[in-house]
Amino acid sequence: MKRILSINPGSTSTKIGIFEDENLLIAEKIVHSVEELEQFDRIVDQKEKRKADIIEFLDKNGYTIEMFDAFAARGGILPALESGTYEINEHMVKYLTELTKVEHASNLAAVIAYGFAADSGKKAYITDPVSVDEFEDMARFSGIKEIDRKSLFHALNMKSVARKVADEIGKEYSECNFVIAHLGGGISIGAQKAGKMIDVNNANDEGPFSPERSGGLPAGDVVKMAFSGEYTKKELKTLFTRKAGLTAYLNTNDLLEAFSRGENDPKAMEVIEAMAYQIGKEIGAMCVVLKGEIDGIILTGGMSNNIRFVEMIKGYVSSFGLVAVVPGENELEALATGTLRVLNGKEIFRTFSFEGGEKNA
Repeated sequence: MKRILSINPGSTSTKIGIFEDENLLIAEKIVHSVEELEQFDRIVDQKEKRKADIIEFLDKNGYTIEMFDAFAARGGILPALESGTYEINEHMVKYLTELTKVEHASNLAAVIAYGFAADSGKKAYITDPVSVDEFEDMARFSGIKEIDRKSLFHALNMKSVARKVADEIGKEYSECNFVIAHLGGGISIGAQKAGKMIDVNNANDEGPFSPERSGGLPAGDVVKMAFSGEYTKKELKTLFTRKAGLTAYLNTNDLLEAFSRGENDPKAMEVIEAMAYQIGKEIGAMCVVLKGEIDGIILTGGMSNNIRFVEMIKGYVSSFGLVAVVPGENELEALATGTLRVLNGKEIFRTFSFEGGEKNA
């Protein structure tokens, strides 16, 4: 039996899970107030505070860091990487604290876990960060020579649910072709061929609109907005990634609230149906990427808990093949199982290195 501590920091919370093999024993979501975090100039400066909160959680439940066989951390904003589980080393910590292009709370996970590993004489790992890049060359073309499409997606959860469904249908993960739709605050829809995500929309600026994000937009109209003098660069980026989608149309990012409003407001229901329509359209596009040779379509993420919304999407895509629904994000479990595969010798961990290039890791 292997005991693993999973660590998943978000912008205003830190999720923690204690696992024995695949079994979750205890989970906790530590919520951090805005006032609590505002005292720190940079996200990386929150490390000691969040670390202390985790240790307090362990102490409260009768654990010390020495009682764990390994530590599993959410991958931060790293350079493009191959899929897999990586041992956290000093190069990764340096990148996340000093070199990463995006400040994000997820960058803290590996840094904290590395400290726990050093203090306890154990190892720490990340599995499938958002920068996993398995694109086929054809997928990188954007239509503008100076711009390549980039692989950024909900890799951890999407890869994890693909493994689950592969087991359920009795096939090897590496032999399966799936279209996988992660339906959350951001939406990633990808074509996974023989275990590799060969194409996927960047949830920040492509694909369907979501509860908070605009998805793909007409480029000409975006240029007009950008040069209208009415918005700063930061305001536009916030508009597209945090104030768009359901939030823009209905002033809420809560799908349940939107459905409740739709009972008496046809316009609200039309917006929800439009989001389902766009999701269905993107799933269809990824079926084409796989030339129709699919083992199934997988719906996952928080919005897949909503049966009515799932049925809307199925109405567009069920004719393409089996539709499997694996609700929620399951990130703590995915981190633990990725680390467990390494501890049990079922997967060889990868080593991170970075020398200044985008694909040197």
